[in-house]
Amino acid sequence: MKYILRILFFCLLGILGRGYYVKELLDYKDGEKIIGLGVLFGAFVYLPLFLYHRWKDKNIADYTLTDENMKKMSGKKK
Repeated sequence: MKYILRILFFCLLGILGRGYYVKELLDYKDGEKIIGLGVLFGAFVYLPLFLYHRWKDKNIADYTLTDENMKKMSGKKK
């Protein structure tokens, strides 16, 4: 999964870079479309895969502020 994410990240950078290149040197409207597709790809494909990879083995209760966790934090400060 780590290598897939790296490949997708570099593809995302390539898409955005290509969009800016087309926007500046060739045609403004086509460049804007390519940049928009890159942003959509990043938001709806790359980001969910990245978040799943980072959180798949974590317990979300360890990161929420419950009464138990608040007592643990206040006990460590004293």
